[in-house]
Amino acid sequence: MRYDLSDRLVVGIASSALFDLTDCDAVFREQGEDAYRTYQETHVDELLAKGVAFPFVRRLLSLNDLAEQADPLVEVIILSRNDPDTGMRVMRSIEAHDLPISRAVFRQGRPSHQFMPALNMSLFLSADGPDIRDAVAAGLPAGHVLRTGRVDDESDPELRIAFDFDGVVASDTAERVYQRGGVDEFRAFEVRNAATPHDPGPLRDFLAGINRIQRLEEARRREDSGYRPRLRVSLVTARDAPSHERALMSLKEWGLRVNDAFFLGGIDKAAVMKALDPHIFFDDQVANLNGTAQGTPSVHIPFGAINAPPPATI
Repeated sequence: MRYDLSDRLVVGIASSALFDLTDCDAVFREQGEDAYRTYQETHVDELLAKGVAFPFVRRLLSLNDLAEQADPLVEVIILSRNDPDTGMRVMRSIEAHDLPISRAVFRQGRPSHQFMPALNMSLFLSADGPDIRDAVAAGLPAGHVLRTGRVDDESDPELRIAFDFDGVVASDTAERVYQRGGVDEFRAFEVRNAATPHDPGPLRDFLAGINRIQRLEEARRREDSGYRPRLRVSLVTARDAPSHERALMSLKEWGLRVNDAFFLGGIDKAAVMKALDPHIFFDDQVANLNGTAQGTPSVHIPFGAINAPPPATI
């Protein structure tokens, strides 16, 4: 029977983002592929510990209980550089952690991001930075999960997702203006274009998928006054007035919404993240994520001019 992904929110994830592969990676780097293969086969029944993106994925998949007739709203698919044999430990750990993930792509030593469009993916997460850069360079929505010391998988069922705006939900056109002319030129540009929506950024469609599930939650809440919506979305941006208006207008024109918006005007995002406590935060600037990553599961979206490699020198 054909399984149709077209109406689902599909997320691809590498095992490096879902699990803590520190020991495995060390074997591969220090001893090579053959030793890595032997290590994984020897430890095939040893449970992999939760990685940075595990709490996000677990909560996202739990929203499938909103679906009618057991037809999942969310699909998570493994995209891995492992071969099928060494990937066995990953799949057994998924089963042991009781994650409803049954689909996977294993490609020995090769990236898998070119299969994202075929699998209708609106997001791919990996702890392999070069893989993510290649995916984004190919025009695909992907994020580099930064390794941190915090994997908070408390029992609270709420899933809190935080997005930066420019270079994440929207294109980096306004960011380019800021980099070229500073804050005054940026603000003037945004005021002049206040009635013109931004071009979409790499995660616009992922936010749209999240909003679709939120609408189902709202319908459930109207039917059942005791139901508490679990999805909460925040916009956390360095924009402030008057540039906030174009950001909000763009969301409205796209038919999207957020529950909370923080227009910080240069205030350090790390302190806000500590209080907001999202399960995942997406930003295009490493400078911001260096502050948030120790306390917040953080994802770098290497999109736009600010993430372009420096010009070659002669």
